[in-house]
Amino acid sequence: MQRFLSGLGLFAIGALLIFLGLYQSHIWQIIGIVFLALGGLFAIYGYVGLFANRLYHIFNRTKP
Repeated sequence: MQRFLSGLGLFAIGALLIFLGLYQSHIWQIIGIVFLALGGLFAIYGYVGLFANRLYHIFNRTKP
């Protein structure tokens, strides 16, 4: 969950930097794209981990 949330935060920072680049230098947009890509990768990695954990618990239920 922590990886997913940190990736989501990096993604949001990247989006803000891209928006800032509209009014300032284009360098902010390039930095924002890098943050956006890293944030997306972290969020995907975290979400796959969450999905794998839930799938593991579904398949390994104890029968009463």
